[in-house]
Amino acid sequence: MFGRHEETAVLDGLLSQARDGTGGALVLWGEPGIGKSALLRYVHDQAADFVRLSYCAVRPESDLALAGLHGLLRPLAGRVESSATAQAAALRAAFGSSGEPADRLSVGSAVLSLLCGLAERQPVLVVVDDGQWLDEATAQCLGIVARRVRSHPVVVVLADHSGPGARAWEGLADVRVGSLTEESAWQLLATMVPPIDRATTRNMVREAGGNPLALHELAALGGDFDDTEHRRKRGRPPVGPRLRRAFRAGIEALSPPARALVVLAAAEEHGDRLTVRRAGCAWGADDAAWEEVADAGLLHVVGNRVGFRHPVVSRAVYEGCGAATRRWAHRALAATMPDGAEERAWHLAAMAHDRDESVARLLERTAVRSRLRGATETAARALWRAAELSAVPVDASQRLAEAARASWDAGWAATAERLLDDAERLAPGAHIARRSRGLRGIIEFARGMPEVAHHYLTTDVKRVSDPGTVLELGTLAMRAAWSVGRGDLRDRALELLLERDVEGRVGLPGPPAWWSDDVSAEAAPGEMSEAGDAVARARTTVLPLLPPTPLGLAWGIEKPMGDELHRRIPHLRRRCERARLAMALAQTAMLDNAAGRWPQAESSATEGLRLAQDMGADHIASHCRTSLGWLAAARGDERAVAETTARTLETSLPQGVRALSAAAYWNRGMASLFHERPEEALDNLVRLTEPGHGAEHPTFALLAALDTAEAAVRVGRPDLAEERVRALEAWARRTGAPWARCAAHVTRALLGGARAEGAFRAALDVPGARSYPLLHARAQLSYGEWLRRGRRRTDARVQIGGAIEVFDRLGAEPLRKRAQREQDLTGAPGRRGSPDTGAVNRLTAQEERVAQLAAERLTNREIAVQLRISHRTVGHHLGNVFAKLGINTRTELSRIHAGSEPG
Repeated sequence: MFGRHEETAVLDGLLSQARDGTGGALVLWGEPGIGKSALLRYVHDQAADFVRLSYCAVRPESDLALAGLHGLLRPLAGRVESSATAQAAALRAAFGSSGEPADRLSVGSAVLSLLCGLAERQPVLVVVDDGQWLDEATAQCLGIVARRVRSHPVVVVLADHSGPGARAWEGLADVRVGSLTEESAWQLLATMVPPIDRATTRNMVREAGGNPLALHELAALGGDFDDTEHRRKRGRPPVGPRLRRAFRAGIEALSPPARALVVLAAAEEHGDRLTVRRAGCAWGADDAAWEEVADAGLLHVVGNRVGFRHPVVSRAVYEGCGAATRRWAHRALAATMPDGAEERAWHLAAMAHDRDESVARLLERTAVRSRLRGATETAARALWRAAELSAVPVDASQRLAEAARASWDAGWAATAERLLDDAERLAPGAHIARRSRGLRGIIEFARGMPEVAHHYLTTDVKRVSDPGTVLELGTLAMRAAWSVGRGDLRDRALELLLERDVEGRVGLPGPPAWWSDDVSAEAAPGEMSEAGDAVARARTTVLPLLPPTPLGLAWGIEKPMGDELHRRIPHLRRRCERARLAMALAQTAMLDNAAGRWPQAESSATEGLRLAQDMGADHIASHCRTSLGWLAAARGDERAVAETTARTLETSLPQGVRALSAAAYWNRGMASLFHERPEEALDNLVRLTEPGHGAEHPTFALLAALDTAEAAVRVGRPDLAEERVRALEAWARRTGAPWARCAAHVTRALLGGARAEGAFRAALDVPGARSYPLLHARAQLSYGEWLRRGRRRTDARVQIGGAIEVFDRLGAEPLRKRAQREQDLTGAPGRRGSPDTGAVNRLTAQEERVAQLAAERLTNREIAVQLRISHRTVGHHLGNVFAKLGINTRTELSRIHAGSEPG
């Protein structure tokens, strides 16, 4: 009974009261398949110590007076026949065995007397399912009984489609059985089918809408729901036979005009009451018919909107009414609409049962309009149906290719791939690349082998004519080449782009320097000036021309990249372009990680991972996992690191996606290094530069160079550290990227020597280095450790205290613990609560001024400007302040300052 705690609690309460001598009645009501019968079975099973009477009403007997009562009391027939009481005589008259006329009040009293007699020895439970099909006489008798059992240990539980106010149950306690929550639906589905992928499971849960029977039937149907005829033609998920039968019976009980209204509302789909009313007028659907369907609980009307209680009801009605009836409904609805209306095209398509080029063209125009307003799913379905109605194979092939691209943009990856295959089988040719806008290579890039994707993309660049598509496919080919570390393939794609842009229509401003990650390459003429102005140039560059996110980070252009992506994401959400949205979220997650916006990074990566998994885009999903793995490594969650990297390497290594494999190995190396296991860290990190290894990648080798060098120094491999230092220094000279300059100075300082302190100070003074808070704090920590080892404990406390503050804010727990151990070794008194007044009074006047400004969150340089002293002098004073007050961070200093102010 997943998700039915409230309902079962009410039922358990009724049984408990009956055991104590107090009866009660309850009406369970809700739509077909919602779980009323399961609750009746539950209460029946829980009442093993009761006399149990149960009955399920059936529609064929709904016109036979007292047929339901006869079925309910049949187990007691012997007791009724042998009794000489007046109540027994009334029951015999009701059952027709005495020939006497039956009075309903007398019969109801007789049933009450019979049940109360049984209850003298043992509590009684009466359970009636499908109460909507009870004959009127039985319903009235049971209503009489249910309202009078409170003084006897008798429980009556009835199930009905409608609330108690609509039948003889008025005045009885009731519980509406609603839809299952998503969590409960997932739990229920897990008991029905063997383990399946999350995307299919999520589809099943969403389409069932919380209806357990619908979930059962969807599980039985199985498969990819993008593949169903319902979604192909109208976007309707399937409904199983039991639900169709349940709703068909309810509809057949209506008058013909009322039936027409229900079917028209199901076919119309958008809830436009005026359209349904106009179409229904031709079939005599007047106000009385509207009242009939409202009383039956099938439709509800609010203003000019009309709808069903639940989407499952609409689907069951539509599928259960027969093909001829559906065509009639769509014809009637189409007749009410102007020629140019999009919905008219859909209704004409729904009623067509043969090739019809005129309707296909209408749907094609509908798809264009849908695309313009961002309704990619609608566009995909329109083109799909247009292809089915196309009279000429090449027309059908073109429409299938375009439907494939719309399906991909909507996040229907499996559907997109199959439609593309269908288009090629039907009429192969260059038109498929043009109409799908190079989709074959895009799909391969997202879920296949990058080198194969590069081949498809560069081939299709020559076939398409639209400048935007040329740019998209060409730059994606460059990304595919970068992801396998193939500079030759990247250059080939770039040359092709430049060739196609001979008239300047694509807008390619020349080969951007930032597509190169070759540390050993000499700067081309003019490249140094380009590199120096890389950020400014990136701000004016269209998004496709910006490099992959890790390469953008390496070049130091992450700020304009992030700004552009953050502007683009809301636009992609509005247009429901799930494929591009998933990729954008994956990119922003990595940028936010580097900038210290970890909660935002986690949110973006988690959402991007869900979207990518739903559409089967394995490499986008792995991109999100590596961002989550980087976060987990920084936060100290080694289990999450192991899980994310294992999942990534499952696909990236076999398919040769070196960028993703390198990111996974970097995550593992970070986790080991931060947990003080340098040998293990180095074993992972050297794979990024190991020739022939599946994780060898120059961009990630650069980004991980500081970690590699630190691990190498700790295990006594200065040769490896020196190699990484030279690479970082060369890259810093080439790009001027703040992170690279800072990391190069830190790695040089880690190797020791006479210039170590100068290198540490240079690292901390790099303009823009604070934009990378984890990197800058690590530089402070390393400098503080070096100072402590040199017995300069006061200076060490300043640096380590600043690092602790950043690690604490970020949540970098392993590094915070390491820094705290170092701080303890400096001999600082530690955190002992608020210092006494004497400790504060021991500060000199200059120390007090520095402390006050630091408590106000000013940086050392800002304090230096205000007090007209050097920032190094500020650091010296702060070290003295921390030592005298027995604190370690500026946060504690702020608390002390706030507490000392007059209140």
